[in-house]
Amino acid sequence: MRISNGDVGLNVTVDGADDAPPVVLLHGILDSGRTWDWIVPRLVDDHRVVRLDFRGHGGSDRAPGAYHMQEYVSDAVATCEQVARTPCVIIGHSLGGATAAGLAQTRPDLVRGVVLEDAPVNLPDPTAEGADRNSILDVFITLRQTIPQLQASGMTVDELAASTARSPMTATETFGEVLHEDALTSMAAAMLDVDASVLDPVLDGTLGQVFDLGRPVGTLVAAVAADPVSPDAVTSQADLQQIAVVNPDASTFTLVGANHLIHDMKGQRERFWTIVRDFLGSIND
Repeated sequence: MRISNGDVGLNVTVDGADDAPPVVLLHGILDSGRTWDWIVPRLVDDHRVVRLDFRGHGGSDRAPGAYHMQEYVSDAVATCEQVARTPCVIIGHSLGGATAAGLAQTRPDLVRGVVLEDAPVNLPDPTAEGADRNSILDVFITLRQTIPQLQASGMTVDELAASTARSPMTATETFGEVLHEDALTSMAAAMLDVDASVLDPVLDGTLGQVFDLGRPVGTLVAAVAADPVSPDAVTSQADLQQIAVVNPDASTFTLVGANHLIHDMKGQRERFWTIVRDFLGSIND
């Protein structure tokens, strides 16, 4: 379905019964709601599953110059108000997790609980160097240049997914060896749809901060971090500790062996699903 957030049209996919408790799924930057295709069958019998494509991503409108955290939170607010229409659980990866956390603090009336999957609750510093620099920023610099070229090439989703699968992800493994096949397909489709300028505020440090790590989230929270030895891990152990201190009822998890793309990984998806399942069970009890 299409909804409007001001003059920006947003693409939202809904599965499940209208009267079931809603779960809103928020993707990371450069991705789309398709990244959650795998979890929908696991949720849909008991929940109304709502997947948003943020502005500039997937099937939503492009909005050059308006890709900041406040705008992403406003997209989530529009989705909760117009589609969920009742307080919901929000599950967010990366950008989607930061958005979920900010939404919970600013609009607690819309949120029953949040699952934060390696969310940048402290944004990576684009000016950092050496050991302090998150490797994801260097990936973004490359993608800012290559995404427009990919989109102009005429490459299909299947061709890009196959090419990505053969590419090295680590020193010893390819993307295809690390990630699920459906993840490669959803990533490829997202790359061919996204407005590459969504990366500009990340790279120039103007993305903005909507979540105050020193304040309670305002609802039940499960925070999941990638393995701190992974160079692209975004939620730090200090972040997890602060969340636990400020939110005494929070559940925090560090997934050994996980990189930033936790739910896309062959060795991590089921672990992440167990956290989500148990979290939803605790809310619905």
